[in-house]
Amino acid sequence: MPDLERLHLEDALEDSPQTRHLLMVFEKDAMQLKKFTTNMHNCCQRIMSAQNELCAATQSLAQQLRAYEIQKFPLESEDSILTSTLKQFSSYLDDISSIQQVLAQQYSESMMYPLNKFLQADLEEISTMHEMFQMATQEHEQALMRYMKMPRKKEDKTKMEANEELANMRKKFHQTALHYYSALNSLQYKRKCQLLEPVLGFLHAQRAFYPMGQDAVCKPEVEDFLANIAASVQGVHSELATETQKTVELIDNIEQQSSHLYHAEPPIDMPFIPPNTSLAQKAGYLMCRSRQALLATKWERLYFFTQGGNLMSQSKDEVAGKLVLDLNEDGVLAEPADSEDRRFTFQISSTAGKKSHIKPQRTVVLQAENLRERDEWIASINNIVRDGGYVKDKPQAKKKESVGGASNSSASPGLQSPTSRINPFDQSGTDLVDTAFDNAAFSQKFTVRFLGSMEVKKDRGEQMVHATIRQIMAARAIHNVFKMTESTMSVTSEGIRLIDPATNTVRVEFALQDVSFWAAHPENNRLLGFITRNRTSNSVGAKVESGSPTPSFACHVFETNSTSEDICQAIKQATTIAFQAIMNRKKGQNPQSAQENKPAPVLSDKSTLLEAINQLDDLDDSAEDLPISPDGRFLLLSNTESDLPSPTTPTSPAAIALGDQGDGAEATAEGGDSESEA
Repeated sequence: MPDLERLHLEDALEDSPQTRHLLMVFEKDAMQLKKFTTNMHNCCQRIMSAQNELCAATQSLAQQLRAYEIQKFPLESEDSILTSTLKQFSSYLDDISSIQQVLAQQYSESMMYPLNKFLQADLEEISTMHEMFQMATQEHEQALMRYMKMPRKKEDKTKMEANEELANMRKKFHQTALHYYSALNSLQYKRKCQLLEPVLGFLHAQRAFYPMGQDAVCKPEVEDFLANIAASVQGVHSELATETQKTVELIDNIEQQSSHLYHAEPPIDMPFIPPNTSLAQKAGYLMCRSRQALLATKWERLYFFTQGGNLMSQSKDEVAGKLVLDLNEDGVLAEPADSEDRRFTFQISSTAGKKSHIKPQRTVVLQAENLRERDEWIASINNIVRDGGYVKDKPQAKKKESVGGASNSSASPGLQSPTSRINPFDQSGTDLVDTAFDNAAFSQKFTVRFLGSMEVKKDRGEQMVHATIRQIMAARAIHNVFKMTESTMSVTSEGIRLIDPATNTVRVEFALQDVSFWAAHPENNRLLGFITRNRTSNSVGAKVESGSPTPSFACHVFETNSTSEDICQAIKQATTIAFQAIMNRKKGQNPQSAQENKPAPVLSDKSTLLEAINQLDDLDDSAEDLPISPDGRFLLLSNTESDLPSPTTPTSPAAIALGDQGDGAEATAEGGDSESEA
């Protein structure tokens, strides 16, 4: 390139002022070039870092989209379309991240490598040679000065040494200058290529990136997918706009209809709304008075509601209600509390337990917002007390008749109870004499602690039991509930009892045919739960379809001192023995003697009652006569013979499930009249 300015190498030894001035121009140019190249390197390094961050961020986004499936949102179903769509997007993002990783590698090779080489191998070399040239110049000047100061009378040897030293220093200076000048001259050529190669490499990498990206994301299936998603999103936006409009209109209507509710006590100019005194249930916020230390009182706003003949309360941060008062007890009365200084107060008093000294007399003082709310609460509670509440869905007259000595045969088969209602949350119990339970062919006892109960939608399901255990344990942990009621669980071939170990009274009792499912916790071997079926009798107000009772299901959770598998195994064995007892009765054998003469079949974790039945040698010749349900899943154990005893309930047909039950097992009972089943 003839237009380039150059340092003349033949003038290096002479080192004239003109040459020195030109050298200074070249050195200044080299310094500015180094500064520019350093800034350019920083810019390219930012591009490289940004590309690496883009790769990592894209990959992280893909992982986050895949993680949506395992979040278990409470309002999102497991087979949601959104979940599958996000998974498909994550696969496309993985492809894009791979292409971006290739682009980052090309940046490193074609853009960063030439710049690093130019800075480290060329510009740094110029700086080093500049220092060496300055040192050689200084040494040459010093040797020349010593030579020139040599006097005439000095010996020839000294003069020769000075002359030789000057020659060596001048040679060194000349050689250093030649290399220094040459490096500065070549730098003028290198700047033309070393500054262009990084930009050239950047553009080549981009050109290669776009075709790869087009091949990855411009495929027909991707275009169809994006078009479908775009149409779906647009549809959701339209639905959202419509829903927003409806919501605005609904809010306006609600505000207009709720204008009379804003005042706690209605103004004078507002129309009078009389209280509804025929309510059978009521819910709403009330102020509740509680006693504190000495004579101090505290008023707390709680949400009260009536459920199953009980008055329940619940604070805003609680997930479940707690029992305030059992409205089925004798002597429960709601009336205005005129002795209180506050307005609109009423009290619910219970005199039950005065004579038996089991429970003290209790009075709950509450305050409503206005007179109408107070009167409706008083009427609702008194209506529940008068109609008998939830005592086995019978009117009050039947409850008192049962207390007076009526037969227990009127009790619900779902929850076998003595003459009074037994609440699993209550500490009270009632003595119960049941010869069938006491003389059961199979009986095992375990020490358990009651953790809680929840109503469930179905009568079986291992995942349902596990979810109930998790919810109850979470609620106890959130609200710091550590108190647990310890009981003795008696598992027999007739049913399951919870007995108070202190007084030996029965707290609650479940017939075996109404224990529909049981399972141990998969991680904590001390937790278990079982589902019971509470069948409602055909009383007034009950929902009846085709003459059959309407069942409801509840899951009860316990903690045991031993392993929960022991209790599950005991329930399995009790169910098997109950079936064997029915088969023995059918053949005219004594179930107690049959149990003594023949050991119970051994069940493995995955065995079913059908396998247990196959182990009975005396059934081989009558297997064809077994009453199998039409779907082949259940053995119908109903029998109209009078020799099938039921200790606490009328004879009811039972059906024992034969399907695979996993870690739990299932036994269901079909309620109804035995004559109609026959």
